[in-house]
Amino acid sequence: MIGAGPIAVVGAGPAGFYAAATLLGEGFAVDMYDLLPTPFGLVRAGVAPDHPKIKAVTRVFDKTAALAGFRFFGAVEVGVEITREELRERYCAVLYATGTSADRRLGIPGEELAGVHAGSDFVGWYNGHPHHVRRRYDLSGRRAVVVGNGNVALDIARMLVLELDELRPTDTAGHALTALAGSRLEEVVVLGRRGVAQGAFTNPELRELGELSAADVVVHPDEATPDPLSASWLATDGDGTARRNVEILAGYAARAPEGRRRRVVLRFLRSPIAFLGERRVEAVRLAVNAIVADADGGLRAVSTGIEEELDADLVFRAIGYRSVPIQGLPYDERLGRIPNVDGRITDLEGRIQPGEYVAGWVKRGPSGVIGTNKKCAGETVAALLSDAAAGRLASVARTPEHPVLGGSPAVSWEGWQRIDAHELELGRRQGRARAKLVTIDELRRAAVVELAAQR
Repeated sequence: MIGAGPIAVVGAGPAGFYAAATLLGEGFAVDMYDLLPTPFGLVRAGVAPDHPKIKAVTRVFDKTAALAGFRFFGAVEVGVEITREELRERYCAVLYATGTSADRRLGIPGEELAGVHAGSDFVGWYNGHPHHVRRRYDLSGRRAVVVGNGNVALDIARMLVLELDELRPTDTAGHALTALAGSRLEEVVVLGRRGVAQGAFTNPELRELGELSAADVVVHPDEATPDPLSASWLATDGDGTARRNVEILAGYAARAPEGRRRRVVLRFLRSPIAFLGERRVEAVRLAVNAIVADADGGLRAVSTGIEEELDADLVFRAIGYRSVPIQGLPYDERLGRIPNVDGRITDLEGRIQPGEYVAGWVKRGPSGVIGTNKKCAGETVAALLSDAAAGRLASVARTPEHPVLGGSPAVSWEGWQRIDAHELELGRRQGRARAKLVTIDELRRAAVVELAAQR
């Protein structure tokens, strides 16, 4: 055992919990901070509600929270209510695992039109994230367009076409259930800049589209066949996921529509270059792309000069995430994350900041699945343990008191357990998996009131 001193972990998502588990196992005490009163990050607020098996990973995190030496301080904004300097004074080391909660923009004309939305905001809205619940989405049109070729794009498309009976048993936020029940959308078009071989979907997510009860899945046959360069890459260097995706998409292209009331159309080699409309979006101008080889042998999509227009009543960007800067910490604007070397935070000139570390998406960018964060967090903790063994960490004693920051008490793990029990009970009464509380005030009240008193 190396440990003894306290470590602050900022961010209660998968990377934060995987790091905390290893640190606790090494004998360190861990204080975990999160902006929200609730833990689990994107597992709670990002995973699609109809994917309960993925959410089950929280049982692993519950076991970590039950270990001796763990404390949770929810509803604390690091950088505001407690500063970087205060954390460095209180802890031997600070590990930031705050994720990437802001969306990437396309930077094209018309992006400010009404009806063009960030996919990350929509995901937060239907998952009941307190910062997104007041958003409004006009679902009265016929066609929605989702720009992006990854799992988030597919999640958005699927949520827009699922039947209410399929959504009602899940933990979809109540306001989203009401809005989606009134949707008049008939078609969701998912646009991919590159070809079928370069889609960033996982196989299960792509295959799941074919199981939709109320929507046909449509792939244009001429877009389902990989171009010669991509076909050669698949045959020689392409991974199994890409090859299987191509097979699944070819299956969709060969399938005759069954006349269901909605359609999900997957388009490839199409890039939006402008959103058209006067006050709100009415159409998307698209560049038709082709796959070409780079000088180094890589494949990329370039415009052929041909353009198309696609009518659209609603648009979602789902082209990736950026982290949100934390007051006082270095931030790489170009990459949209905290600069680091092997998890050790650096300044913008590359100088290591002793005792400060980073893990998860805020370290490497939004890539991989939930389990990828375990390896990422492990690499960062290995660097921290190496520094501890070399005597490079500060010697600090843990403060026994529960901090009161910014005038409001932090939500403890026991407070989260009260929230959890309350949501589960509300869900049971409604015949649902969980009925989420969606405002900070509701969550804070539930954190301090016993369930029996709320009945």
